[in-house]
Amino acid sequence: MPSREPGGLGLFASIAAAYVAAVAVLILAPLSATQAQTDSGQRPYTVKDGKVDKATYNGWRRYTESCLRCHGPDGAGSSYAPSLADSLKQMSEDQFKEVVINGRKNVNTAAENVMPPFGEVEDVMLYFDDMYAYLKARSDGVLGRGRPERLDE
Repeated sequence: MPSREPGGLGLFASIAAAYVAAVAVLILAPLSATQAQTDSGQRPYTVKDGKVDKATYNGWRRYTESCLRCHGPDGAGSSYAPSLADSLKQMSEDQFKEVVINGRKNVNTAAENVMPPFGEVEDVMLYFDDMYAYLKARSDGVLGRGRPERLDE
């Protein structure tokens, strides 16, 4: 029967603990970054008394021109495409931008949903930040439905 060397199990426990710590850092680091971003209070829009800044208003205009026909009024979704206001509750700006630029195709047994790529559509890409600000304000629940009023700037 082989003999155990003193500390053999301790080495295994140390390696296991290091592995668990590394996995925890990889899992929790993105959550901490997201939480810090949310806690900073920095939003891509300004809404005061139901009125919006110039960029957010422009985002509503551009959304209405380029996205409304599929995603419905106010980013609320339609029978054809999902609610962007709801989607932005789970998606980061980078994830959202990825879908807008490259499109997406979701196919399952019940349906086939296709978002065409808009990465080369000037009216979308030039005003992406404005449209994101408008949709994020809708998603955060600080902007109601309909045409927003502009702040006097």
